[in-house]
Amino acid sequence: MAMAAGHSGTANGIGQFSARLAAVRAEIARRGALAFQPRPEGARGPAWQAFLGELRTPVEHWQARRAPRHAALPEGSSRPVMLLPGFGTHPARMKPLGRVLEDLGHRVSDWGLGFNFGPTEERFERLCERVSAMARKEGEPLVLVGWSLGGVFAREVARRHPEAVRLVITMGTPFSGDRRANNAWRAYQLIAGHSVDEPPIGRELSEKPPVTTVAMWSPRDGIVAPRSACGRKGERDLAVAMRCTHLGFAAHPDVAATVARLIAELAGD
Repeated sequence: MAMAAGHSGTANGIGQFSARLAAVRAEIARRGALAFQPRPEGARGPAWQAFLGELRTPVEHWQARRAPRHAALPEGSSRPVMLLPGFGTHPARMKPLGRVLEDLGHRVSDWGLGFNFGPTEERFERLCERVSAMARKEGEPLVLVGWSLGGVFAREVARRHPEAVRLVITMGTPFSGDRRANNAWRAYQLIAGHSVDEPPIGRELSEKPPVTTVAMWSPRDGIVAPRSACGRKGERDLAVAMRCTHLGFAAHPDVAATVARLIAELAGD
């Protein structure tokens, strides 16, 4: 009898393992199908030359740091600033930008969610709670600086909690036009596990939040179509062109100087 019970337990264990394995295989197949969806007609990301140009990012950063600075960084009131990383990146990638802002007296924090592997309702709610809690602690609304997908989060938080956000600055964020006007949408669907057309948050990406919103974009962006990151009139309050790669938004000295200037000019008393 004990032997029969043992055989039954083994059979149940094997059955459970087989069910889990089948579920994993089904999920892999589902995500694979998302990753290999055809691009719709008219939706185009940057050309392959611009995409390959992203490889020059470290060289450009080195050259920019060696170049003489002709103007001092702008000073202004100290503001609480939150940095939101791009898709597939860790907040550590934005530390160079954070150090520049801290040197100017701003109180800088990251978004507190680790790697950005795409939105879920739970992660978005946690971010909203963090932004609201920090605004209460600081005694004033925050400046949200979002790189790429991080900018989508920033715009959505500002739309949901405008009382907790003073200013939104997006950097190479695909918020305007077709959601497949970039070279990362297939990787996004594979990793995030949902279609860009049906995200858990941000169903109306182009709708401007009810706070001052700036879109930084680059004609040299090799990941996101410049038109998508620049946006149209009414989708943002101001568009600022940069000369950097998409990856360069996270740490390029000229980008940091521009973000500092925007905070000084637009987030003042």
